[in-house]
Amino acid sequence: MNITDAAFLTSVMDLLVDTICVVNVEGRFVFVSAACRQTFGYTPAEMIGQPMIDFVHPDDRARTLARVDNIYAGTKEPHFENRYVRKDGSTVHIMWSARWSPEAGVRVAVARDVTERKRAESMQAALYAVSEAAHTAEDLLALFRHVHQIVGGLLPAVNFFVALYDKAADELSFPYYVDAQHEAPAPRPLDSGTLSAEVIRSGQAMLLRADTALDLPPRVKLDVGRNSLDWLGVPLQTQQGPIGVLVVQSYTGDVRYTERDLELLQFVSTQVATAIERKQMDARLRHIARHDPLTDLPNRTLLHERIQAALQHARDERRRMALLYVDLDMFKEVNDRFGHSAGDLLLQETAVRLRRGVAQAGMVGRIGGDEFLVLLDSDCPVEQTLAIAESLRSHLSEPFTLAGDAVTVSPSIGIALYPAHGDEYQQLIRCADEAMYAAKTSGGNRVRLAGGPVAPD
Repeated sequence: MNITDAAFLTSVMDLLVDTICVVNVEGRFVFVSAACRQTFGYTPAEMIGQPMIDFVHPDDRARTLARVDNIYAGTKEPHFENRYVRKDGSTVHIMWSARWSPEAGVRVAVARDVTERKRAESMQAALYAVSEAAHTAEDLLALFRHVHQIVGGLLPAVNFFVALYDKAADELSFPYYVDAQHEAPAPRPLDSGTLSAEVIRSGQAMLLRADTALDLPPRVKLDVGRNSLDWLGVPLQTQQGPIGVLVVQSYTGDVRYTERDLELLQFVSTQVATAIERKQMDARLRHIARHDPLTDLPNRTLLHERIQAALQHARDERRRMALLYVDLDMFKEVNDRFGHSAGDLLLQETAVRLRRGVAQAGMVGRIGGDEFLVLLDSDCPVEQTLAIAESLRSHLSEPFTLAGDAVTVSPSIGIALYPAHGDEYQQLIRCADEAMYAAKTSGGNRVRLAGGPVAPD
């Protein structure tokens, strides 16, 4: 081939959209067509003479070299894909067709930029993954972990968090927060001036870069720019408005966010918002099914499950456990005199006092009517159990203020102990109920231990 023919072929190759690359046996570019500027961001002069592998994304270098060995062995590689790092630092996905010419001692390859195709595939896969996570995740926390992994497959997401807004309580919380430098913030009102709050308030995505001017309302307080911080947040939009925000942030110049990253995060945010709504609804339905609607205490179903589990734990660990059966004396009189609304208020306040009195020692549930069950599963000695019961009796005997009226009632409390009074939860409940009835028939406002006195531990 003469010089004229070579110049003609070069000019033809330079017209191609795909990039033609020729690499010698040492792995260096000896020819690159003009399309390399569009594909890789470099001019041919900047690539010729340089090792091909230096342009490959670090995570793809090992498998790229393995494919090169296959080509040297005569294997055809018509659709090999890997990633290169463009001159501007961005990543480009390349599909190669390559052959080895032993006569010329070079590899000839055609490089096609498939970044947009890979982006579309990744986005579609992300939607499917979020949808699957919405159905398989056990709870919101598990869903957020899945979402973090999915977002991390689309863009750098080492520092990632989810903020949720409870409109009824006007509270912004941070149920999932993974950050290299900070712990999760405490819940705060929407007017706290945070960037997350501003995204929710405005319903608009926000990309802040340390090297760009900021145009934010005066109410926003921020610390952007420290350690070259980039902050990217998109709202979780629903038909009722934003319910939260997805946020990624960077503390180093190694990761810089762009408008394209914003588009990617926005693309999955609607699906994520739908998944969160579904999980929240599931949680509300489970809560309603297992809690008393008046007092929000565990109902009979949940209470019995907890007692069964606590009893099995007590058996396995050879621990003590106690059940307290609580019934309000003169509750009917309160209903008759002040009405059922006052009676409901009395039950609600009773639940509050019982919760406060038990604290971390156990749990409280409502069986029905004015009857409550207290589970003490913290391995309390008999003396401590009796002291807790007496403290509950004292607190419940203090006057209640119901719609402006001071009302005084008292409780009758029966106690059953494991293992002293039984090995099965039905037996323990029955013993505690009988002890409560004995306390009530003895005049009420007292504590009774099932079967009479039990020897101290």
